[in-house]
Amino acid sequence: MTQTNSADDKVGVDASHENSHAHSNKDLPLLALGAIGVVYGDIGTSPIYAFRQAMHVRPGAAESTTEILGLLSLIVWALTLTVAIKYVFFVTRADNNGEGGTLSLMALARKTFTNPPVWIMVLGVMGAAMFYGDAIITPAVSVLSAVEGLRLVAPGMERWVVPITLVIILGVFFVQRFGTAKVSIVFGPVTAVWFLTLGFSGLVHIVGNPTVLLAINPLLGLEFLFTHIGIAFVVIGAIFLAVTGAEALYVDLGHFGRKPIVLAWFGLVFPCLLLNYFGQGAFVLDVGVHNVESPFFEMQPEWALLPFVILATLATIIASQAVISGTYSLTQQAIALNMLPRMMVLHTSETQSGQVYMPQINTMLMIGVLMLVLAFGSSDALSNAYGIAVSGVMLVTLSLLVVVMWRNWKWHPAAVIAFGVVFAAIDGSFFTANASKLFQGGWVPAVVAAVVSLIMWSWMSGRRRLAEKTRRDEVPLQFLVDNLSKKKPTLVPGTAVFLTSDIEGAPTALLHSLKHYKVLHEQNVILTVRTSASPRVADDEKVTIDSYNELFSRVVVTFGYMETPNIPKALALGRKLGWKFDIMSTSFFLSRRSLKPGPKPGNPLRFWQDRLFTRLAKNASDATEYFHIPTGRVVEIGTQVVL
Repeated sequence: MTQTNSADDKVGVDASHENSHAHSNKDLPLLALGAIGVVYGDIGTSPIYAFRQAMHVRPGAAESTTEILGLLSLIVWALTLTVAIKYVFFVTRADNNGEGGTLSLMALARKTFTNPPVWIMVLGVMGAAMFYGDAIITPAVSVLSAVEGLRLVAPGMERWVVPITLVIILGVFFVQRFGTAKVSIVFGPVTAVWFLTLGFSGLVHIVGNPTVLLAINPLLGLEFLFTHIGIAFVVIGAIFLAVTGAEALYVDLGHFGRKPIVLAWFGLVFPCLLLNYFGQGAFVLDVGVHNVESPFFEMQPEWALLPFVILATLATIIASQAVISGTYSLTQQAIALNMLPRMMVLHTSETQSGQVYMPQINTMLMIGVLMLVLAFGSSDALSNAYGIAVSGVMLVTLSLLVVVMWRNWKWHPAAVIAFGVVFAAIDGSFFTANASKLFQGGWVPAVVAAVVSLIMWSWMSGRRRLAEKTRRDEVPLQFLVDNLSKKKPTLVPGTAVFLTSDIEGAPTALLHSLKHYKVLHEQNVILTVRTSASPRVADDEKVTIDSYNELFSRVVVTFGYMETPNIPKALALGRKLGWKFDIMSTSFFLSRRSLKPGPKPGNPLRFWQDRLFTRLAKNASDATEYFHIPTGRVVEIGTQVVL
């Protein structure tokens, strides 16, 4: 136990040092270009619908020049405070040895506590669950909003908007199995062209009406809210659409590093977004709010409308791809941290370990997205569902960030409180505004988040109860080793590896093997696989070996939560420690538990959690496949456990 913990601490230092030099300056332009495609694809599609929704929150709410400028001011400062300051400047600094995302931040916050409080884990579960709610809405609303541009190109095409959207979404999910390595090569350039087009199309109208630049004044935004107090929260909910996608800044931190993400934001993304929003405002001021339905498309010249719709569709596909890939990565982390049952993880790239495909997650996401498109039918209706999940993730991120500032960065408590209060007011306003749309569609991500939270919590509590029950029934390992050294059974050649999660107890597979076969191998390894709080563990720290006697050894293998557990490869590292590992003379003994629900407890929630845990365990991927153990070297011994 002690050796493993100290190894984790050392890994954290080494990995962080290694990560700081992972991306050289010569790669910075290419990494920044890649970040434009992957990181900013989602927020880059927000101009299609954000300003439109803000104008139409209530007929007559934005008729005068002052009101239009007020809405623009709110958008400008939402982007500045939430994205540029909070995420780009602060959140991206809270990396867990180079990795980002809700679960990485949760692991970073837990590191500084000897006994981490439960509420940090609760925040991690809530943040991860809400990301799933966001993941089914982003592809639906993004692709729908782009395809709806066909209404302006050919009004007769309106009835084909939903069918075309469904076909595009089916295609996006179908190609996931082939991996994003080749497709992602064009992500950066296409999205860069998209942002440049956004900036240029907005600049043309700004030149014609530079008055719109007065919206830089934040007082205009505050004036709008105070003079429209009755619809203030509705307006804030619409304004929030401009910053959706900001969470991708942190999720994809490990793929690109902080420098490329910051460079891409301030060098291209932020200026082009501002230019386009100002351009939409200038266009509305020129033609009148009553004559505009969708300023984003209508401000384009007629000859450029069809190419613009095609480019917008490509941009939304890229935005969808980014959130789908992010869901795979999040699920892989959750499995490694024992927050979800094992699922099939397929690697689609021989060079990039982070590029994975998860068939079960892909199918569930696809069904959810298709159902949303059919149920809502328009991006206008879907925008009401968009926001609760994202604003919830932002609140969770802020809460965990405050812990990191206090415990990890050693900020003065006064500074931590000041930061927390300011951004809690902003994020809290966004969340409250979006929560007000709960019955207009916001219930969709809320239900998804609640279901995922229930699954995660049931899985973690079920694993804990199963471990406690198994530990009560097991024989202490040291006791068994001492007895077998005194009275040895018949020995057979080779090495036997017994997998167990309990470092103190004798593996069930070992006990049943002795009971039924009455023999023992010449070498017996008690193997425990652990997940570090760090995303990756260096090879020279991955394996620890302790010898009990000439018959038994204890091996602990530690993987980072971003790594793919491969036991044979890890055990081969033990050769450096003097262990002569040979896969062809090694047998792996696994205990396959058959879970049976026990008698109905007094707590009804516990009753249903036990049954949910049993169902999840039955559908979990096989340990042999998950740990990449050759099937020909595995012996499974079945046991029945009553919960």
